[in-house]
Amino acid sequence: MSTTVLTARALLLDMDGTLVNSDAVVERVWRRWADRHGLGDDVMEVVHGRQGYASMAVLLPHRPMEQNLADNARMLAEETADLDGVVPVPGACAFLASLRDVPHALVTSADAPLSTARMAAAGLALPGIRVTAESVGASKPDPEGFLKGAAELGVAPAECVVFEDSGAGIAAGRAAGMRVVGVGPRAAAHRPDVVVADLTAVRVEVVGERVRIHVTA
Repeated sequence: MSTTVLTARALLLDMDGTLVNSDAVVERVWRRWADRHGLGDDVMEVVHGRQGYASMAVLLPHRPMEQNLADNARMLAEETADLDGVVPVPGACAFLASLRDVPHALVTSADAPLSTARMAAAGLALPGIRVTAESVGASKPDPEGFLKGAAELGVAPAECVVFEDSGAGIAAGRAAGMRVVGVGPRAAAHRPDVVVADLTAVRVEVVGERVRIHVTA
């Protein structure tokens, strides 16, 4: 194993797949949707990291966006009500606790009710600054969410490190001009700056106004 040290002033954290393992719910909800539209298991290659309407636009490119938005609203309600199998990613609780004195924000494609429900189900504290689906006009892989998170923290994008699990999220972090720590099995294929199996491999050290992120992979 080797250790990479990244220096930053702020951290921007995805939720699903990064802090919270919600794959069981995501797969249940999206497979039901796929069955209704005659689509196969390959939908799961698309849906992680994006807002639902954006995934639908990729999967059904000729369908009116109004239908995607309506389906997305229904699916968010389903996901918020279904918390069976939602658990923390290993190391997430200790990792978040280590950020007490570190500028950080949650940047998620979930809306506020879903992010609140999933973080609570996983036993994780919500960061004080949150950029959720309602906060942005464009879904990941657009960088808007990460850029907004950096702006709310008052930190330049180049001084931020993103933690992400999905291809869409990693692409969004890169497009925002940020370095990216990939978390979990989906991340490696999308070439983040460094990748870890889970958050037990990450240690945060505060040095003055800067943060050293020790990543063992």
